[in-house]
Amino acid sequence: MALADCPSPPLDCSQASMGEAIGAIVRGRRRLDAQLVRFVGRIHLRNGQESLTIGGVSTDDLPETFHVTTEEQLRAVSNLTRHRIMAVLRFEPATITQIAQRVGLAKGSSSYHVRLLERAGLVKVVRTRKVRGVTERYYAMAARSIELPDPGPGQPDVLLRNAVADLEASPADGERHVRMAHLRLTDEQLTELGARLQALADEYRALSDPSLPDASLVFALFRPAQRRQVEGDAQ
Repeated sequence: MALADCPSPPLDCSQASMGEAIGAIVRGRRRLDAQLVRFVGRIHLRNGQESLTIGGVSTDDLPETFHVTTEEQLRAVSNLTRHRIMAVLRFEPATITQIAQRVGLAKGSSSYHVRLLERAGLVKVVRTRKVRGVTERYYAMAARSIELPDPGPGQPDVLLRNAVADLEASPADGERHVRMAHLRLTDEQLTELGARLQALADEYRALSDPSLPDASLVFALFRPAQRRQVEGDAQ
């Protein structure tokens, strides 16, 4: 995860530096993939498989991308708890009870958040089964990846906000790689670096195995606002 040129833990970045990292992201692919933090819908396949059947539903039957276009959908993915529920569903379907256990929620809260995600079209029931006369519903992501609109001027970046929250909640003694680098690049170099970062993330996503521990990757490559402009706006 590349955000800051300071050791972690603890993060020694100033709030201003972190704010710069969160405040903007290079325009282009803004997708929620399983290991891209842009996290969420991508199903990882083993041994070069091109498709996978999970819970009776082949990934071939899933749309490639779900485009978030409404306020209801944006509110659904912006919530940190619902972001973590979608992360649980990225590899396999789960019931309300299973989701509650994995996210650390009360069953009632889990049901509430899943219903909002289902209403927004982000998750769906993929199978049911009877257990002691009660119908259990298994939920899964509605698409392989989710694409968000770019945030408006001055609006928070949902992807990075949730990624930073997950970073701060990760085990303090776990392995972390956090860095922020201030660069001077031509437009061509910026584009090339963005493409290389995307390719590297895709390479390791292809190597991911659902049986292995989770790892999250987030990167933001952008041109920050000019200082003179910011100071002028403040005056």
